[in-house]
Amino acid sequence: MKARRPYLMRALYEWILDSEEIPNILVDTEREDVIVPREFVKDGQIVLNISPDAVRGLSITDDYLMCEGRFSGRSFEVILPMASIRAIYCRGSGQGLVFEDEDYPLDITSEGLTSISPVGPNDLDDEPPTPKGRKGRPNKPSLKLV
Repeated sequence: MKARRPYLMRALYEWILDSEEIPNILVDTEREDVIVPREFVKDGQIVLNISPDAVRGLSITDDYLMCEGRFSGRSFEVILPMASIRAIYCRGSGQGLVFEDEDYPLDITSEGLTSISPVGPNDLDDEPPTPKGRKGRPNKPSLKLV
């Protein structure tokens, strides 16, 4: 399956703008291929305002977020691999989403999301179980005139 992060990034970005908020992202600058102005990095992270007023040429692809921003009056190209983006949120309300690493699938339990072991091809059944109806027979579709 494709990674969820770029799809969630695009959707949340639109939601934040539609809510008339300012979209900020938290970036892990220790990741490979991150291009940001290093003088603004603190503790291996940087927070960027990616609103249309703050950046030009914003592109959120399946692999990268790219744009041009201004830092202390100087124009700078920003290139962020999707894996480097740790969160997207509204500056004002703080609402948004923190991304988990996608290396491990998540298990939704009554206690919330928890990380589980990776699933390999040998762990999956070849065919889904057939639902059983009366007397062990598969359910037949039925329509009822209302």
